[in-house]
Amino acid sequence: MDTSDPDISFDENGVCNHCRSFDRDVAPNWLHGEAAAARLDEMAAEIRRAGDGKEYDCILGLSGGVDSSYLAWVAVKRMGLRPLAVHVDAGWNSDQAVRNIESIVKGLNLDLFTNVIDWEEMQDLQRAYLLSGVENQDTPQDHVFFASLYRFAVKHGIKWVLSGYNYSSESVLPRAWGYNPRDSRQLKAIHARFGRRKLKSYPIATLLHHYIYWPKIRGLKVVHPLNLIDYDKEQAKAFLASELGWRDYGGKHHESRFTKFFQGYWLPRKFGFDKRRAHLSSLILAGQISRSDALKELEKSAYNPGELSGDQDFLRKKLGFSEEEFSAILVAPPKTYRDYPSWAGLRDLLHKIRR
Repeated sequence: MDTSDPDISFDENGVCNHCRSFDRDVAPNWLHGEAAAARLDEMAAEIRRAGDGKEYDCILGLSGGVDSSYLAWVAVKRMGLRPLAVHVDAGWNSDQAVRNIESIVKGLNLDLFTNVIDWEEMQDLQRAYLLSGVENQDTPQDHVFFASLYRFAVKHGIKWVLSGYNYSSESVLPRAWGYNPRDSRQLKAIHARFGRRKLKSYPIATLLHHYIYWPKIRGLKVVHPLNLIDYDKEQAKAFLASELGWRDYGGKHHESRFTKFFQGYWLPRKFGFDKRRAHLSSLILAGQISRSDALKELEKSAYNPGELSGDQDFLRKKLGFSEEEFSAILVAPPKTYRDYPSWAGLRDLLHKIRR
């Protein structure tokens, strides 16, 4: 990490706040070995009891990426669960991501429900976000993913949601590098200002859904099984390729062609944020890569130069921008979530109360 995170701070020994937070908040609660295995077994047993007599005992989102794919294998083969797999198709799947989903579903004999988002509404919302100039351009996809997944859980009477979040590759993420995609007030504000059509079918979830309705009234419980196993992303990729025919698609979250552009070009060029710094820092803290090797990785371009022009042209046409409009968006002054209405203050208060 470096000062591309404007909030970074270093102590007298040159140790940054991200490492200090890891040592204080993550490391003491990150179980390993027999303790982790025992907790995973307890979790599996509790989930199976809750699903007794039901068609499914848990639900998980399947994107075709390594985290969700390996999570599906752990759920079925290690935990003995009967998950319902849900894929949210927002219109940006790479061909390899689709093939990976097919391989995982077939190899693990999973039931898959694919929720296809109305493309005209999705297109209009993503156009609005690009015109807004904010950091987190993945909000339209991320928001609909969570809203769809939790709605399907409620619909099928499922109490347990398996998440692919993991300390190994996601323990470091500066708050200044984006904004929470669950903020429905900001999503509606940006769309109201820059959108051109109504969002009639696009599922929107409010803070009350996330903090009260789903966890307190409907009793949904979100758990992170990958934190209870020895999860090494590179080893997981090799295992999935060998066992289930899974294939790598490139960078982190590049199973979405839009996310590939957002993380590999939009953030570094417009905001000076290279999310690889956070991902690699997480791997360093997890002991899966050395700092010197991580720095060598950062010497490589965040985007394959040979793919950039074609990807930009594909994205521009798919979203209905002219060359002039798209070029103007790319060079326009950057904005942050603070430039638009949001629930940031209320969200921070609710988060503090919940913690």
